Amino acid sequence: MVNIITVYKLLLHGLMKLVGMTQKTIDIEPGTILNIWVPKKATEKHAVVFLHAFGFDGILTWQFQVLALAKTYAVYVPDFLFFGGSITDRSERTASFQAECMAKGLRKLGVKRCTLVGLSYGGMVGFKMAEMYPDLVESLVATCSVMFTESVSNAALERIGFDSWVDYLLPKTADALKVKLDIACYKLPTLPAFVFKHILEKIYLLWGENDKILDMQTARNCKELCAVFIDWKSGNSFSEYHRQVGENATLVSIEKAGHLPNVERPFVYNRKLKRILASLVETVVNTAS
Repeated sequence: MVNIITVYKLLLHGLMKLVGMTQKTIDIEPGTILNIWVPKKATEKHAVVFLHAFGFDGILTWQFQVLALAKTYAVYVPDFLFFGGSITDRSERTASFQAECMAKGLRKLGVKRCTLVGLSYGGMVGFKMAEMYPDLVESLVATCSVMFTESVSNAALERIGFDSWVDYLLPKTADALKVKLDIACYKLPTLPAFVFKHILEKIYLLWGENDKILDMQTARNCKELCAVFIDWKSGNSFSEYHRQVGENATLVSIEKAGHLPNVERPFVYNRKLKRILASLVETVVNTAS
């Protein structure tokens, strides 16, 4: 049987090209290649970079958001290393290494300042990028993501009933993948068993109010420490600035959505994201003037 994910990705890539996106590979350094979707034509529009979660690649994760925002913003959608078309022969597996490579790739593409939109693991890499490259990261929208501590990690694992993140994030069978997606979603649609098998063969190696992995209390705690979106001030490092942003942070929740609100309720997510991005861009314009 033809893998339906392969067919869907071919159709999706064609659709992305129709809305003005194209796929590029960037040599970060010898042995390290970044695959990224970028605007076909050079543009002066505000750059928005979408950082995907652990599992799917960039364009599968953010397809609905790219379709909604490509005409308004300069949209960039990279694959993290070890996902999609991004590869490296280096041994690092840290969020800092991902952040370093994302920043180098964006700069090679001529991106000087940008807003990051990160989902789950992508938000964690986004926090690292903001800390390491405050001159590049103007603001951050983190969806279902926090700066992971041991206590946050242990609480999340207890909620979902797993002993380790390896067991949860790297399912070895179609049934295990179904369990993973069932936990991640508020209400997983009924799908034939072969769909999970095809996803496993092809893919694996804002905040949902009903997120079982990182719940709303975790989100509220995160707001006190950092931000669901942050507008960095020139010259302030993340470590210096994050103590001050609790009062300025905005927390937005989406009802009937789990850990993947951008996929489960894309229209609601897009509407809220557009409002956030518009306010961020307006703030940048007013500051510049």
